Amino acid sequence: MADTDFPGWHGTTIIGVRKGGKVVIAGDGQVSLGQTVIKGTARKVRRLSPGGFDVVAGFAGSTADAFTLLERLESKLEQTPGQLQRASVELAKDWRTDKYLQKLEAMLIVTDGKELLVITGAGDVLEPEHDVAAIGSGGNYALAAARGLMDAAGDAEQIARKAMAIAADICVYTNGNLTVETIGA
Repeated sequence: MADTDFPGWHGTTIIGVRKGGKVVIAGDGQVSLGQTVIKGTARKVRRLSPGGFDVVAGFAGSTADAFTLLERLESKLEQTPGQLQRASVELAKDWRTDKYLQKLEAMLIVTDGKELLVITGAGDVLEPEHDVAAIGSGGNYALAAARGLMDAAGDAEQIARKAMAIAADICVYTNGNLTVETIGA
């Protein structure tokens, strides 16, 4: 199969929701190659504890690339304990300027329970508006659903789960097999 014929990896929807002093990051488990589901139980939400400070991270994109970025983020957090935004900016700088890291294809949503950030390979460290962030194949569906649910009754986890269920119903690259991590109150 020529490189131009490769159907491409798809999969994963990650959402971060902050409400009531609690932050939840939830992600589905689907990995697809073209129109084929390769795995439905991938775990793309992780809890990190560099320097004794809890951080939850979710990733979309290449798993190997994401693990490289998570290792780099942990290293940055060990250098700047308890300073998620500073560590994220340092990671984004490296990602943008390092020739090796520039080739990595992944995005991250990270939180320490106070801050909720999206980190991209374009050098962005974004704090989302409306306390909701989403990335991945079904990210826009999950984002829209969560924003619509933010004023309704329910905590951050309930909103994240409902939004992911809606995304899974719409996006063929998203499934309902969730990994959910909560941090904060």
